[in-house]
Amino acid sequence: MHNNSIEIIPAVMPQSWADIETHAADVSSYVEHIQLDIMDGKFVKEKTWPYKNDEGELNRVIAEEFGLPEWEKVNYEIDLMVSTPDKDALTWIKAGATRVILHIESSTTILETIKKIRSEYGTKETMALAPEIGVAIDVATPLKELDVYIPHVDFVQHMGIAHIGYQGEPFAEETLSRVKTLKEKYPNLIISIDGAVNDVSAPKLIAAGATRLVSGSYLLKAPDLKEAIETLQGV
Repeated sequence: MHNNSIEIIPAVMPQSWADIETHAADVSSYVEHIQLDIMDGKFVKEKTWPYKNDEGELNRVIAEEFGLPEWEKVNYEIDLMVSTPDKDALTWIKAGATRVILHIESSTTILETIKKIRSEYGTKETMALAPEIGVAIDVATPLKELDVYIPHVDFVQHMGIAHIGYQGEPFAEETLSRVKTLKEKYPNLIISIDGAVNDVSAPKLIAAGATRLVSGSYLLKAPDLKEAIETLQGV
């Protein structure tokens, strides 16, 4: 029997539009969401598409294409590890993203951005197709920094690694106590974990209170994706 309360989300660091197409097609039969890790080389060192080659690529694709690849089969969660989340969040929602994640360390105007998105697209309570909004927090950032955002968001993404923007980083063990503290303070909060989620860390994270697990290399390199997802869920 699967633990259906735990959502598993494959994470991709896209190098191109074709890269998204490939990964979306691979996972669309097994999950409801795929996460795109979008990095501009400023907030974090690494760059992904659309910043990797042509910074105008995203707007061009939105103008010329109808939605993101496999959009009929899989939803997109956009993790904005960028220096301009205020501008980019609305662009990705226009492209068809059903979830956007804003890192609270990336901008001083995150709360204003959340309110702007809400004013334009509503909430799940008022509009069925309203995007979900999440805020991400680094391991080193005090949890109290989340208090101002939680009343305005749908979920929190807690990073599971010390150096974000890389796949294959070691799990930060302090994540477990932080997640437990967060769950105790906000029992109904959806807590997503991104970074170093694998067969070893997943059961510990679920026990601590996580309800969504985002995994990159563990899932994408697995010989059997369906089996790897079930392992993370806990069968």
